[in-house]
Amino acid sequence: MNTAVLKQLFAFIQKEFYHVFRDRKTLLMLFGVPIAQVLLFGFVLSNEIKGSRIVVCDYAKDYGSQEIIRKIEASKYFKVQKAALTHDQIEAELRSGNIKMAVIFPDHFYNDLSHLNKAQIQIIADASDPNTATTLTSYLTSIINDYQAEALAQTNVSQTIVPQVKMLYNPELLGAPNFVPGVMALVLMLICAMMTSIAIVKEKEMGTMEILLVSPLKPYLVILAKTIPYLLVSLLNLAAILLMSVYLLDLAIKGSVLLLFLESTLFIISCLALGLWISVGAESQMAAMMTSQMSLMLPTMMLTGFMFPIENMPIWMQGISYIVPSRYYYTIVKAIMLQGLGFSAIWRETLVLAFITFVLIVVNIRKFKIRLA
Repeated sequence: MNTAVLKQLFAFIQKEFYHVFRDRKTLLMLFGVPIAQVLLFGFVLSNEIKGSRIVVCDYAKDYGSQEIIRKIEASKYFKVQKAALTHDQIEAELRSGNIKMAVIFPDHFYNDLSHLNKAQIQIIADASDPNTATTLTSYLTSIINDYQAEALAQTNVSQTIVPQVKMLYNPELLGAPNFVPGVMALVLMLICAMMTSIAIVKEKEMGTMEILLVSPLKPYLVILAKTIPYLLVSLLNLAAILLMSVYLLDLAIKGSVLLLFLESTLFIISCLALGLWISVGAESQMAAMMTSQMSLMLPTMMLTGFMFPIENMPIWMQGISYIVPSRYYYTIVKAIMLQGLGFSAIWRETLVLAFITFVLIVVNIRKFKIRLA
């Protein structure tokens, strides 16, 4: 290869470098996306569960129970709340999501352990997320085993503590109760947001935006016309998911089906509004699709509690999760389907989801007016 050809080659390479570094969107794709993915996966992908809120009911208040409680409090895995709760109160705390597990020491715990060399501890866990329940129970069992090993070293007497484990809402620890609500949030987000994200930009690419410009329809009616087909398709998908859950996965809907559909409709509308917001600002269908995929699919998978517990994440990432609509919908679906709760238990999540939806709709109408002007 002669010198002239090399100079031409280097000139073209230099031109391409200039082109890449002048284009902000290209730079974002080349550097921003990989950095975001590394941060997201690096901080979220963790098998440990730290700082889980549990309640300890110590009816014994003796040396043995206090020693085990001290070990639990020293563990990084638990945030201990001490209280004397009844079984109904414990279930209410678990249903509300205030705690993940309850540990109950019966009367005469240390007396039984000292004289009979055997005692029991009751553990009640929220198994609507079977992975979290199993992991937390394993952590607690390890602490109990550590106490037994220390007692054996001091007294040379083998003492046995038997944990009586009760898994609420999912006693068989099936995967479906955790899988179905997450899939519902993910599927509805993908269908609604990703499909509607190309709705407006497709008109611009096809050259049919002029028809909208001269149309007598007001902007909000144009947006409504764009979203209704996807709303109906999404409701059909929701019905199909629920039917498969009930008849194929044997996952009964314990709460109100009507309430579940109403909450799902609100979530679908928020996803449609989010997709349209992306579409109005995008310059091509590919850009809209990529933006929706990167900014919606990964947060839905990672920042809703579906795959990884939110409490495991750094504080700043937990903060980001509060603006992800799927987080609230996932909580709502679990409360209705698995725990059989009513509107009084999910009104906060509903209010936040409604507020996000309202803001997105207002922003879309205003941005669409600007675009048409």
